[in-house]
Amino acid sequence: MADDQSHDFGFDEELVRRLSHLLKETDLSEIEYETGGHRIRVARQINVQATAPAAPAQPAPAGGEPASAPKPGPEATAEQVPPGAVTSPMVGTVYVGPDPNSAPFVQVGDQVSEGQTLLIIEAMKVMNPMPAPRAGTVTQIMISDGQPVEFGEPLLVLE
Repeated sequence: MADDQSHDFGFDEELVRRLSHLLKETDLSEIEYETGGHRIRVARQINVQATAPAAPAQPAPAGGEPASAPKPGPEATAEQVPPGAVTSPMVGTVYVGPDPNSAPFVQVGDQVSEGQTLLIIEAMKVMNPMPAPRAGTVTQIMISDGQPVEFGEPLLVLE
């Protein structure tokens, strides 16, 4: 491991490789490691689409035949994630304002521009601002302040 380490920056390439491997194994979007005043944060770019995590199998309607049971697909996903939904890019705790005594970043009816902060997601003690992916109007807020959120969970609707 000492051979891979740069003495100028204290950079440990092997540690970064191990952290990257751990990200893939655990399906995390980022991981941070700190020791001796040095911090390494490894994050992977995840393309978030407006889809929900795989839904559990739904029971067939009473008296219905298996062929008439709803098929998982766009129809089932559309019920869980409304069109225009902005979804969580990570697991964490969502905060609607910069601190508990401040007004929320956005409210229903607000016009937002692309890149404007919509909320903050705290993950692994790191506050991650959530930028608007596009300009539009906030038509629905689906979370509350301090709520835990999952990857892909709808946060708000932007039309």
